[in-house]
Amino acid sequence: MRRLSIGLRLTLWYLAIFALAQAVFGAGMWLILRHNLYDIAEDDLESQVDDLKSFLQTQNQPQSKNTSIASLREELAGTYGLEHSGDYLQVETRDGQLVYRSTFLQAHPVNGLHTGLANELSFADRTLDGRPLRFVTTDIETNGRTYIIATGILIDDVAGTLSLFRLYLLMFAPPLLLAAASGGYWISRRALAPVDAIVQTAREVSGTNLRNRLLKLETGDELQRLSDTLNEMLDRLESAFLRVTQFTADASHELRTPVALIRTEAELALRRSRPEEEYRESLRHILLEAERTTSLIEELLSLARADSGRETLTMQSFDLGEALRGPIEGWRQIATIRNLQFRAAIDSEGVLVMGDDRALRRVVDILLDNAFKYTAEPGSVELSLARKEHKAVVTIRDSGVGIPPEERSKIFERFYRVDKARSREFGGAGLGLSIAQWIVEKHGGTISVESSPGKGSAFQVKLPLSTSEVQHSILA
Repeated sequence: MRRLSIGLRLTLWYLAIFALAQAVFGAGMWLILRHNLYDIAEDDLESQVDDLKSFLQTQNQPQSKNTSIASLREELAGTYGLEHSGDYLQVETRDGQLVYRSTFLQAHPVNGLHTGLANELSFADRTLDGRPLRFVTTDIETNGRTYIIATGILIDDVAGTLSLFRLYLLMFAPPLLLAAASGGYWISRRALAPVDAIVQTAREVSGTNLRNRLLKLETGDELQRLSDTLNEMLDRLESAFLRVTQFTADASHELRTPVALIRTEAELALRRSRPEEEYRESLRHILLEAERTTSLIEELLSLARADSGRETLTMQSFDLGEALRGPIEGWRQIATIRNLQFRAAIDSEGVLVMGDDRALRRVVDILLDNAFKYTAEPGSVELSLARKEHKAVVTIRDSGVGIPPEERSKIFERFYRVDKARSREFGGAGLGLSIAQWIVEKHGGTISVESSPGKGSAFQVKLPLSTSEVQHSILA
Protein backbone atom coordinates (compact mmCIF):
# COMPACT_ATOMS: atom_id res chain seq x y z
CA MET A 1 0.00 0.00 0.00
CA ARG A 2 1.43 3.35 -1.04
CA ARG A 3 2.01 5.72 1.87
CA LEU A 4 0.73 9.27 1.79
CA SER A 5 3.17 12.05 1.00
CA ILE A 6 4.66 14.12 3.80
CA GLY A 7 2.77 17.19 2.59
CA LEU A 8 -0.58 15.38 2.68
CA ARG A 9 0.18 13.84 6.06
CA LEU A 10 1.10 17.25 7.46
CA THR A 11 -2.16 18.63 6.06
CA LEU A 12 -4.19 15.85 7.68
CA TRP A 13 -2.43 16.35 11.00
CA TYR A 14 -2.99 20.09 10.76
CA LEU A 15 -6.66 19.50 9.91
CA ALA A 16 -7.12 17.07 12.81
CA ILE A 17 -5.48 19.44 15.29
CA PHE A 18 -7.49 22.39 13.97
CA ALA A 19 -10.73 20.37 14.14
CA LEU A 20 -9.95 19.34 17.72
CA ALA A 21 -9.12 22.93 18.66
CA GLN A 22 -12.30 24.13 16.98
CA ALA A 23 -14.38 21.54 18.83
CA VAL A 24 -12.82 22.41 22.17
CA PHE A 25 -13.23 26.14 21.50
CA GLY A 26 -16.86 25.73 20.39
CA ALA A 27 -17.77 23.54 23.35
CA GLY A 28 -16.00 25.91 25.72
CA MET A 29 -17.76 28.96 24.31
CA TRP A 30 -21.12 27.16 24.43
CA LEU A 31 -20.59 26.24 28.09
CA ILE A 32 -19.51 29.78 28.94
CA LEU A 33 -22.55 31.23 27.17
CA ARG A 34 -24.85 28.73 28.91
CA HIS A 35 -23.33 29.55 32.28
CA ASN A 36 -23.76 33.31 31.75
CA LEU A 37 -27.35 32.96 30.53
CA TYR A 38 -28.25 30.80 33.50
CA ASP A 39 -26.57 33.30 35.80
CA ILE A 40 -28.85 36.00 34.42
CA ALA A 41 -31.93 33.78 34.93
CA GLU A 42 -30.83 32.86 38.46
CA ASP A 43 -30.25 36.52 39.32
CA ASP A 44 -33.83 37.21 38.26
CA LEU A 45 -35.08 34.29 40.40
CA GLU A 46 -33.07 35.48 43.41
CA SER A 47 -34.62 38.93 42.98
CA GLN A 48 -38.06 37.35 43.01
CA VAL A 49 -37.16 35.41 46.14
CA ASP A 50 -36.02 38.62 47.85
CA ASP A 51 -39.28 40.40 46.90
CA LEU A 52 -41.36 37.49 48.19
CA LYS A 53 -39.35 37.38 51.39
CA SER A 54 -39.99 41.10 51.95
CA PHE A 55 -43.67 40.58 51.24
CA LEU A 56 -43.99 37.72 53.75
CA GLN A 57 -42.13 39.67 56.41
CA THR A 58 -44.53 42.54 55.88
CA GLN A 59 -47.55 40.28 56.16
CA ASN A 60 -46.25 38.58 59.29
CA GLN A 61 -45.46 41.63 61.44
CA PRO A 62 -45.78 41.08 65.20
CA GLN A 63 -48.96 43.11 65.33
CA SER A 64 -50.43 40.78 62.66
CA LYS A 65 -49.01 37.60 64.05
CA ASN A 66 -52.34 35.82 63.92
CA THR A 67 -52.74 36.40 60.18
CA SER A 68 -54.57 33.35 58.79
CA ILE A 69 -53.46 31.23 55.89
CA ALA A 70 -56.61 32.21 54.01
CA SER A 71 -55.97 35.94 54.32
CA LEU A 72 -52.30 35.41 53.33
CA ARG A 73 -53.47 33.45 50.31
CA GLU A 74 -55.73 36.34 49.33
CA GLU A 75 -52.88 38.82 49.72
CA LEU A 76 -50.56 36.65 47.60
CA ALA A 77 -53.23 36.20 44.93
CA GLY A 78 -53.93 39.91 44.86
CA THR A 79 -50.30 40.87 44.71
CA TYR A 80 -48.80 38.18 42.47
CA GLY A 81 -51.83 37.00 40.53
CA LEU A 82 -51.54 39.82 38.04
CA GLU A 83 -47.74 39.92 37.82
CA HIS A 84 -45.58 37.77 35.58
CA SER A 85 -43.38 36.98 38.57
CA GLY A 86 -46.30 35.05 40.01
CA ASP A 87 -47.04 32.94 36.97
CA TYR A 88 -44.94 30.07 38.31
CA LEU A 89 -45.13 30.68 42.08
CA GLN A 90 -45.96 28.19 44.81
CA VAL A 91 -45.90 28.81 48.60
CA GLU A 92 -46.37 26.11 51.29
CA THR A 93 -45.88 25.90 55.00
CA ARG A 94 -43.32 23.49 56.40
CA ASP A 95 -46.07 21.11 57.47
CA GLY A 96 -47.24 20.85 53.82
CA GLN A 97 -50.22 23.23 53.96
CA LEU A 98 -50.64 25.00 50.63
CA VAL A 99 -50.63 28.78 50.91
CA TYR A 100 -50.57 29.83 47.28
CA ARG A 101 -50.19 28.18 43.86
CA SER A 102 -50.38 29.98 40.55
CA THR A 103 -52.97 29.06 37.98
CA PHE A 104 -50.37 27.47 35.69
CA LEU A 105 -48.92 25.30 38.44
CA GLN A 106 -52.42 24.25 39.48
CA ALA A 107 -52.88 22.88 35.94
CA HIS A 108 -49.36 21.51 35.75
CA PRO A 109 -48.16 20.65 39.23
CA VAL A 110 -44.42 20.32 39.82
CA ASN A 111 -43.00 18.03 42.47
CA GLY A 112 -39.64 17.19 43.90
CA LEU A 113 -38.27 20.72 43.87
CA HIS A 114 -37.43 21.16 47.56
CA THR A 115 -34.02 19.81 48.57
CA GLY A 116 -34.56 19.90 52.31
CA LEU A 117 -31.64 22.31 52.89
CA ALA A 118 -32.86 25.19 55.04
CA ASN A 119 -32.12 28.78 54.04
CA GLU A 120 -30.37 27.71 50.82
CA LEU A 121 -31.37 28.26 47.23
CA SER A 122 -31.89 25.16 45.15
CA PHE A 123 -32.17 25.46 41.37
CA ALA A 124 -33.70 22.90 39.01
CA ASP A 125 -34.90 22.76 35.41
CA ARG A 126 -38.34 21.47 34.51
CA THR A 127 -40.36 21.29 31.32
CA LEU A 128 -44.08 21.83 31.88
CA ASP A 129 -46.59 21.93 29.05
CA GLY A 130 -43.70 22.14 26.60
CA ARG A 131 -42.25 25.18 28.33
CA PRO A 132 -38.63 25.11 29.61
CA LEU A 133 -38.60 26.53 33.13
CA ARG A 134 -35.94 27.07 35.77
CA PHE A 135 -37.16 26.94 39.37
CA VAL A 136 -35.60 28.07 42.61
CA THR A 137 -36.72 26.57 45.93
CA THR A 138 -35.87 27.86 49.40
CA ASP A 139 -37.16 28.21 52.97
CA ILE A 140 -38.23 31.57 54.36
CA GLU A 141 -38.69 31.90 58.11
CA THR A 142 -40.47 34.98 59.43
CA ASN A 143 -41.92 35.66 62.88
CA GLY A 144 -42.09 32.02 63.85
CA ARG A 145 -43.42 30.70 60.59
CA THR A 146 -41.47 28.80 57.92
CA TYR A 147 -42.60 28.90 54.32
CA ILE A 148 -41.31 26.79 51.47
CA ILE A 149 -41.44 28.78 48.29
CA ALA A 150 -40.83 27.71 44.72
CA THR A 151 -40.80 30.21 41.92
CA GLY A 152 -39.82 29.76 38.31
CA ILE A 153 -38.93 31.68 35.23
CA LEU A 154 -39.40 30.86 31.58
CA ILE A 155 -36.01 30.14 29.94
CA ASP A 156 -37.12 29.54 26.37
CA ASP A 157 -34.98 32.52 25.32
CA VAL A 158 -31.99 30.85 26.97
CA ALA A 159 -32.67 27.56 25.21
CA GLY A 160 -33.25 29.40 21.92
CA THR A 161 -30.02 31.34 22.23
CA LEU A 162 -28.04 28.18 23.01
CA SER A 163 -29.70 26.32 20.15
CA LEU A 164 -28.97 29.16 17.73
CA PHE A 165 -25.36 29.37 18.90
CA ARG A 166 -24.97 25.63 18.41
CA LEU A 167 -26.46 25.93 14.93
CA TYR A 168 -24.00 28.68 14.03
CA LEU A 169 -21.13 26.55 15.25
CA LEU A 170 -22.24 23.65 13.09
CA MET A 171 -22.80 25.94 10.11
CA PHE A 172 -19.41 27.66 10.23
CA ALA A 173 -17.33 24.62 11.28
CA PRO A 174 -17.21 22.85 7.85
CA PRO A 175 -16.22 25.99 5.87
CA LEU A 176 -13.57 26.80 8.46
CA LEU A 177 -12.26 23.23 8.34
CA LEU A 178 -12.16 23.38 4.54
CA ALA A 179 -10.33 26.72 4.65
CA ALA A 180 -7.94 25.31 7.25
CA ALA A 181 -7.28 22.23 5.11
CA SER A 182 -6.61 24.38 2.04
CA GLY A 183 -4.36 26.71 4.00
CA GLY A 184 -2.54 23.81 5.65
CA TYR A 185 -1.95 22.13 2.31
CA TRP A 186 -0.68 25.37 0.78
CA ILE A 187 1.62 26.00 3.74
CA SER A 188 2.96 22.43 3.69
CA ARG A 189 3.58 22.57 -0.06
CA ARG A 190 5.33 25.92 0.29
CA ALA A 191 7.42 24.66 3.21
CA LEU A 192 8.38 21.45 1.40
CA ALA A 193 9.00 23.07 -1.99
CA PRO A 194 12.77 23.21 -1.28
CA VAL A 195 12.65 19.46 -0.65
CA ASP A 196 11.32 18.91 -4.16
CA ALA A 197 14.16 21.02 -5.52
CA ILE A 198 16.66 19.01 -3.48
CA VAL A 199 15.17 15.73 -4.72
CA GLN A 200 15.26 16.91 -8.35
CA THR A 201 18.93 17.90 -8.07
CA ALA A 202 19.82 14.73 -6.18
CA ARG A 203 18.35 12.62 -8.98
CA GLU A 204 20.70 14.30 -11.45
CA VAL A 205 23.80 13.53 -9.39
CA SER A 206 25.71 10.52 -10.68
CA GLY A 207 29.23 9.29 -11.10
CA THR A 208 29.66 11.37 -14.25
CA ASN A 209 28.45 14.71 -12.83
CA LEU A 210 29.41 14.79 -9.19
CA ARG A 211 30.02 18.52 -9.53
CA ASN A 212 26.27 19.18 -9.31
CA ARG A 213 25.16 20.59 -5.99
CA LEU A 214 21.82 20.91 -4.28
CA LEU A 215 19.91 24.17 -4.28
CA LYS A 216 21.47 26.66 -1.87
CA LEU A 217 18.72 27.63 0.55
CA GLU A 218 18.60 30.82 2.60
CA THR A 219 15.67 29.86 4.81
CA GLY A 220 17.68 29.62 8.03
CA ASP A 221 15.79 26.51 9.13
CA GLU A 222 16.26 22.73 9.20
CA LEU A 223 15.93 22.48 5.40
CA GLN A 224 18.87 24.83 4.91
CA ARG A 225 20.95 22.78 7.34
CA LEU A 226 19.92 19.62 5.47
CA SER A 227 20.86 21.15 2.09
CA ASP A 228 24.21 22.39 3.41
CA THR A 229 24.96 19.02 5.01
CA LEU A 230 24.13 17.13 1.80
CA ASN A 231 26.30 19.51 -0.23
CA GLU A 232 29.18 18.91 2.18
CA MET A 233 28.60 15.17 1.80
CA LEU A 234 28.67 15.55 -1.99
CA ASP A 235 31.96 17.45 -1.69
CA ARG A 236 33.44 14.56 0.27
CA LEU A 237 32.02 12.00 -2.15
CA GLU A 238 33.37 13.89 -5.15
CA SER A 239 36.79 14.14 -3.53
CA ALA A 240 36.77 10.44 -2.64
CA PHE A 241 35.51 9.47 -6.11
CA LEU A 242 38.21 11.55 -7.78
CA ARG A 243 40.85 10.00 -5.56
CA VAL A 244 39.63 6.51 -6.41
CA THR A 245 39.52 7.36 -10.11
CA GLN A 246 42.98 8.88 -10.01
CA PHE A 247 44.29 5.99 -7.94
CA THR A 248 42.87 3.46 -10.41
CA ALA A 249 44.29 5.31 -13.40
CA ASP A 250 47.71 5.68 -11.78
CA ALA A 251 47.78 2.08 -10.62
CA SER A 252 46.82 0.86 -14.10
CA HIS A 253 49.54 2.99 -15.63
CA GLU A 254 52.16 1.82 -13.13
CA LEU A 255 51.25 -1.83 -13.62
CA ARG A 256 51.08 -1.57 -17.40
CA THR A 257 54.68 -0.42 -17.75
CA PRO A 258 56.42 -3.41 -16.06
CA VAL A 259 53.99 -5.88 -17.66
CA ALA A 260 54.79 -4.37 -21.08
CA LEU A 261 58.52 -4.61 -20.39
CA ILE A 262 58.26 -8.23 -19.28
CA ARG A 263 56.23 -9.12 -22.37
CA THR A 264 58.61 -7.28 -24.70
CA GLU A 265 61.67 -8.92 -23.14
CA ALA A 266 60.10 -12.36 -23.45
CA GLU A 267 59.02 -11.81 -27.07
CA LEU A 268 62.49 -10.66 -28.06
CA ALA A 269 64.10 -13.67 -26.37
CA LEU A 270 61.78 -16.08 -28.22
CA ARG A 271 62.13 -14.64 -31.72
CA ARG A 272 65.32 -16.57 -32.48
CA SER A 273 67.79 -18.86 -30.85
CA ARG A 274 70.25 -17.06 -28.61
CA PRO A 275 73.32 -17.93 -26.58
CA GLU A 276 72.81 -18.93 -22.97
CA GLU A 277 74.20 -15.60 -21.67
CA GLU A 278 71.60 -13.61 -23.62
CA TYR A 279 68.82 -15.80 -22.23
CA ARG A 280 70.19 -15.25 -18.73
CA GLU A 281 70.27 -11.47 -19.30
CA SER A 282 66.66 -11.51 -20.54
CA LEU A 283 65.56 -13.56 -17.53
CA ARG A 284 67.40 -11.18 -15.23
CA HIS A 285 65.52 -8.22 -16.73
CA ILE A 286 62.22 -10.09 -16.43
CA LEU A 287 62.96 -10.97 -12.80
CA LEU A 288 63.85 -7.35 -11.98
CA GLU A 289 60.58 -6.07 -13.45
CA ALA A 290 58.65 -8.84 -11.68
CA GLU A 291 60.19 -7.78 -8.35
CA ARG A 292 59.27 -4.15 -9.02
CA THR A 293 55.73 -5.20 -9.92
CA THR A 294 55.45 -7.31 -6.77
CA SER A 295 56.62 -4.37 -4.64
CA LEU A 296 54.13 -2.05 -6.34
CA ILE A 297 51.27 -4.51 -5.82
CA GLU A 298 52.15 -4.85 -2.13
CA GLU A 299 52.13 -1.07 -1.73
CA LEU A 300 48.80 -0.82 -3.56
CA LEU A 301 47.31 -3.49 -1.31
CA SER A 302 48.57 -1.66 1.77
CA LEU A 303 46.92 1.58 0.64
CA ALA A 304 43.70 -0.24 -0.28
CA ARG A 305 43.56 -1.87 3.15
CA ALA A 306 44.27 1.49 4.77
CA ASP A 307 41.47 3.19 2.82
CA SER A 308 39.00 0.46 3.71
CA GLY A 309 40.02 0.45 7.39
CA ARG A 310 41.26 -3.15 7.28
CA GLU A 311 44.93 -2.29 7.80
CA THR A 312 45.38 -2.83 11.53
CA LEU A 313 48.23 -1.67 13.74
CA THR A 314 49.24 -3.40 16.97
CA MET A 315 49.79 -0.65 19.51
CA GLN A 316 52.14 -1.28 22.42
CA SER A 317 54.79 0.61 24.32
CA PHE A 318 58.34 -0.02 23.03
CA ASP A 319 61.74 1.62 22.78
CA LEU A 320 61.89 3.23 19.34
CA GLY A 321 65.69 3.52 19.51
CA GLU A 322 66.13 -0.21 20.07
CA ALA A 323 63.65 -0.97 17.26
CA LEU A 324 65.67 1.15 14.80
CA ARG A 325 69.09 -0.29 15.57
CA GLY A 326 68.53 -3.34 13.32
CA PRO A 327 67.47 -1.37 10.22
CA ILE A 328 70.27 1.16 10.82
CA GLU A 329 72.91 -1.58 10.55
CA GLY A 330 71.43 -2.76 7.28
CA TRP A 331 71.50 0.75 5.85
CA ARG A 332 75.14 1.15 6.90
CA GLN A 333 76.02 -1.69 4.57
CA ILE A 334 74.02 -0.11 1.73
CA ALA A 335 75.81 3.18 2.34
CA THR A 336 79.17 1.43 2.04
CA ILE A 337 78.15 -0.18 -1.26
CA ARG A 338 76.92 3.16 -2.66
CA ASN A 339 79.94 5.10 -1.38
CA LEU A 340 77.81 7.33 0.87
CA GLN A 341 78.43 8.55 4.38
CA PHE A 342 75.75 7.42 6.85
CA ARG A 343 75.54 8.62 10.42
CA ALA A 344 72.98 7.69 13.09
CA ALA A 345 72.46 9.45 16.43
CA ILE A 346 70.07 7.63 18.79
CA ASP A 347 69.16 8.99 22.23
CA SER A 348 71.02 6.74 24.62
CA GLU A 349 68.39 7.02 27.39
CA GLY A 350 65.78 5.31 25.25
CA VAL A 351 62.65 6.78 23.71
CA LEU A 352 59.43 4.99 24.59
CA VAL A 353 56.48 5.42 22.21
CA MET A 354 53.08 3.78 21.93
CA GLY A 355 52.76 2.23 18.50
CA ASP A 356 53.40 -0.58 16.07
CA ASP A 357 57.18 -1.16 15.92
CA ARG A 358 56.99 -2.92 12.53
CA ALA A 359 55.01 -0.06 10.95
CA LEU A 360 57.32 2.64 12.35
CA ARG A 361 60.40 0.77 11.11
CA ARG A 362 58.74 0.78 7.69
CA VAL A 363 58.39 4.57 7.88
CA VAL A 364 62.10 4.95 8.61
CA ASP A 365 62.98 2.51 5.81
CA ILE A 366 60.87 4.49 3.33
CA LEU A 367 62.50 7.80 4.28
CA LEU A 368 66.02 6.32 4.24
CA ASP A 369 65.33 4.62 0.90
CA ASN A 370 64.35 7.97 -0.62
CA ALA A 371 67.37 9.66 0.94
CA PHE A 372 69.75 7.08 -0.52
CA LYS A 373 68.05 7.13 -3.95
CA TYR A 374 68.29 10.88 -4.40
CA THR A 375 71.78 11.37 -2.92
CA ALA A 376 74.68 10.99 -5.30
CA GLU A 377 78.10 9.77 -4.11
CA PRO A 378 80.00 10.85 -2.14
CA GLY A 379 77.03 12.47 -0.35
CA SER A 380 75.83 11.91 3.18
CA VAL A 381 72.68 10.73 4.97
CA GLU A 382 71.99 11.36 8.67
CA LEU A 383 69.41 9.83 11.01
CA SER A 384 68.72 11.13 14.50
CA LEU A 385 66.27 10.21 17.23
CA ALA A 386 65.66 12.52 20.20
CA ARG A 387 63.01 13.68 22.66
CA LYS A 388 61.65 17.21 22.29
CA GLU A 389 58.67 18.64 24.18
CA HIS A 390 57.19 15.23 25.04
CA LYS A 391 57.62 14.09 21.45
CA ALA A 392 59.84 11.49 19.85
CA VAL A 393 61.47 13.25 16.90
CA VAL A 394 63.02 11.23 14.05
CA THR A 395 64.99 13.35 11.57
CA ILE A 396 66.43 12.01 8.30
CA ARG A 397 68.65 14.47 6.48
CA ASP A 398 70.47 14.02 3.17
CA SER A 399 72.67 16.06 0.87
CA GLY A 400 70.82 15.02 -2.27
CA VAL A 401 69.11 16.86 -5.11
CA GLY A 402 66.49 18.49 -2.90
CA ILE A 403 62.88 19.35 -3.65
CA PRO A 404 61.68 22.52 -5.39
CA PRO A 405 59.38 24.71 -3.22
CA GLU A 406 56.39 24.23 -5.55
CA GLU A 407 56.70 20.43 -5.24
CA ARG A 408 56.84 20.09 -1.46
CA SER A 409 53.08 20.18 -0.89
CA LYS A 410 52.58 17.36 -3.42
CA ILE A 411 55.20 14.80 -2.45
CA PHE A 412 52.82 12.97 -0.08
CA GLU A 413 50.24 12.49 -2.84
CA ARG A 414 49.94 8.99 -4.26
CA PHE A 415 51.97 8.24 -7.39
CA TYR A 416 53.52 11.69 -7.30
CA ARG A 417 57.24 11.86 -8.09
CA VAL A 418 59.33 14.99 -8.27
CA ASP A 419 61.74 13.67 -10.93
CA LYS A 420 59.49 11.66 -13.23
CA ALA A 421 62.22 11.19 -15.81
CA ARG A 422 64.37 9.25 -13.31
CA SER A 423 61.52 7.26 -11.73
CA ARG A 424 62.31 4.09 -13.64
CA GLU A 425 65.95 4.38 -12.66
CA PHE A 426 65.10 4.60 -8.96
CA GLY A 427 62.35 2.00 -9.20
CA GLY A 428 59.81 3.92 -7.12
CA ALA A 429 56.09 4.27 -7.84
CA GLY A 430 55.46 7.35 -5.72
CA LEU A 431 53.58 5.48 -2.99
CA GLY A 432 56.17 5.29 -0.23
CA LEU A 433 55.63 8.74 1.28
CA SER A 434 51.83 8.29 1.14
CA ILE A 435 52.16 5.06 3.12
CA ALA A 436 54.58 6.70 5.56
CA GLN A 437 52.22 9.64 6.13
CA TRP A 438 49.29 7.29 6.78
CA ILE A 439 51.28 5.29 9.35
CA VAL A 440 52.50 8.42 11.16
CA GLU A 441 49.00 9.94 11.31
CA LYS A 442 47.60 6.67 12.67
CA HIS A 443 50.11 7.03 15.51
CA GLY A 444 48.89 10.55 16.22
CA GLY A 445 52.06 12.10 14.82
CA THR A 446 53.10 14.42 12.03
CA ILE A 447 55.57 14.24 9.16
CA SER A 448 57.08 17.30 7.49
CA VAL A 449 59.88 18.19 5.09
CA GLU A 450 62.35 21.02 4.65
CA SER A 451 64.32 21.12 1.42
CA SER A 452 66.15 23.32 -1.04
CA PRO A 453 67.11 22.32 -4.60
CA GLY A 454 70.73 21.17 -4.69
CA LYS A 455 71.11 21.33 -0.90
CA GLY A 456 69.31 18.19 0.18
CA SER A 457 66.19 17.46 2.20
CA ALA A 458 65.31 16.90 5.84
CA PHE A 459 62.25 14.81 6.76
CA GLN A 460 61.06 15.06 10.34
CA VAL A 461 58.64 12.66 12.04
CA LYS A 462 57.13 13.63 15.41
CA LEU A 463 55.44 10.94 17.50
CA PRO A 464 53.81 11.25 20.94
CA LEU A 465 55.71 9.57 23.74
CA SER A 466 54.04 6.80 25.71
CA THR A 467 52.27 7.78 28.93
CA SER A 468 54.95 6.32 31.17
CA GLU A 469 57.66 8.22 29.25
CA VAL A 470 55.79 11.52 29.59
CA GLN A 471 55.28 11.02 33.34
CA HIS A 472 58.97 10.18 33.73
CA SER A 473 59.97 13.34 31.84
CA ILE A 474 57.70 15.50 34.01
CA LEU A 475 59.03 14.01 37.26
CA ALA A 476 62.60 14.42 36.05
